[in-house]
Amino acid sequence: MLSSLRVERAHNWNMPEFTDAPQPPHHDATMLDNAAWHALVEGHARFAEGDALVRRYPADVAPFIAAQNWEDARVWDSVVDLVGHETNIVLFGGPPAVPDGWEALWRIDGVQLVETAALQPVPDAEALLLGEADVPEMLGLVARNEPGPFMPRTHELGRYVGFRRDGQLVAMAGERLRLDGWAEISAVSTDDAYRRQGLASRLVLDVAFHIQQRGDRAFMHAAATNVGAIAAYERLGFARRAHTEFTGVRVP
Repeated sequence: MLSSLRVERAHNWNMPEFTDAPQPPHHDATMLDNAAWHALVEGHARFAEGDALVRRYPADVAPFIAAQNWEDARVWDSVVDLVGHETNIVLFGGPPAVPDGWEALWRIDGVQLVETAALQPVPDAEALLLGEADVPEMLGLVARNEPGPFMPRTHELGRYVGFRRDGQLVAMAGERLRLDGWAEISAVSTDDAYRRQGLASRLVLDVAFHIQQRGDRAFMHAAATNVGAIAAYERLGFARRAHTEFTGVRVP
């Protein structure tokens, strides 16, 4: 989850040092350092647009652009070739600075969390599978709660589930980035009137259960200022692994 539009960039935010999260056997956590790139060359390669240096999802799937190595000067020419000039883009885990002539529109400090042995996921019998027919309601829920980017085809990236009350979709969560051995839980969102009922936690545990059933492990992202959500995920059994950054950039 990444409440990108609700939070201002945190300067000198005070958080405890990241713990060394236990690493599940046979799952290489180092690829999470560049999770979007690995997703676009592995589990989500079928969605990828770009070349050997830069890849992105289609604009109606996810707004992210990832690079194999942002320090490679050739990357920026590849970005222009991919998206064109005078375009706004979102860099997933991008560099601390952009080249001269490029404009950084905003930056969001984030936290990456990974599951630990303390996570005890369970399937939820009430969780409803969401699909194409539910997209208008999913987009509406995201617009009201701003858990992070969610586009008309984001639901194609993985399994999405939700809860309904009186026929209305009031909470949802699902899978976004998918890479070898790992899947990201994202779009965790609950309408205001239904918060503090444990709905988000139930959905996270359901999504994590099905991720583990495939033999994968779960990870998440949260805005660093969203300390309430981070604490909730830690109570469920996730541990903070790394800082990450999301950057909005204007291509010259």
